[in-house]
Amino acid sequence: METTALGSRGLTVSRQGLGCMGMSDFYGPVDDAESIATIHRALELGVTLFDTADMYGPHTNEMLVGKALAGRRDEAVIATKFGIVRDPDDPTKRSVNGRPEYVRQACDASLSRLGIDHIDLYYQHRVDPDTPIEETVGAMAELVAQGKVRYLGLSEAAPATIRRAHAVHPISALQTEYSVWSREPEVEILPTLRELGIGFVPYSPLGRGFLTGALRSVDALAPDDFRRYQPRFQGDNLASNIAIVEVVDQLAATKGCTPAQVALAFVHSVGPHVAPIPGTKRRRYLEENVTALGVELTEEDLAVLDTVARAAGDRYADMSPVNR
Repeated sequence: METTALGSRGLTVSRQGLGCMGMSDFYGPVDDAESIATIHRALELGVTLFDTADMYGPHTNEMLVGKALAGRRDEAVIATKFGIVRDPDDPTKRSVNGRPEYVRQACDASLSRLGIDHIDLYYQHRVDPDTPIEETVGAMAELVAQGKVRYLGLSEAAPATIRRAHAVHPISALQTEYSVWSREPEVEILPTLRELGIGFVPYSPLGRGFLTGALRSVDALAPDDFRRYQPRFQGDNLASNIAIVEVVDQLAATKGCTPAQVALAFVHSVGPHVAPIPGTKRRRYLEENVTALGVELTEEDLAVLDTVARAAGDRYADMSPVNR
């Protein structure tokens, strides 16, 4: 697989990574054996970027990724995140912590769970409104100086915050949701990243599975699947958003590929220094996603996707932690 550079500090990753969150949390039943086989298959296909976070599980996803990559550390760029703290008694309750002392504690804990001596790309998962970004990134920069972290990233940060963070220590990657039905980053985020030379790591490029065309109702989802409670998957919003999928379906039919491959090709069309991380816990979907790198969208194809209406409903039930 071809590679791309994220940021200006030398971080090189596969053009498409693998989001590992769903292997342990949020999307119904898990199967560790199949998840590990999926990570191994990703390595065989040339995927090098593996994305996890301490809040996935919580904690169990980092352990799973560490187990899967044991003995193959040199083949992988391991990205993990800190900052979202889940209540141990009720994991649905969350807070955000960006205090320097917590940054150091979280990093050491992630290193232990992953079974590694350094994290390749360490993200602040959400910006802490009560801690100046300069203090958080200052602590992250100390981790780089100590050799515990190689490169720094931010997730769901606003343009002004990105600039302030980058002034403290170079930020190599910004992670946020981006897809055919989540195009908000095009307005301010992407121009800011291009100006500063920061790589872009879009998550949920398949719209949490919706853009694959396989999900037309939440009825088939597991009772604990978090999509059941997200605005875009509920009631009239869901009915309206099916029109988006129909456009993607029609374009896929004309190009002889799957809707998922069209959705991923759209994200890749943003330009260089972009590495989306579609998530899956099954090898067959991984293989389909990787094949999307061979799908090219023409200007006419992109114009068709430009006709898609804005998605009905917010990305999350609570949007306050993002873009700040």
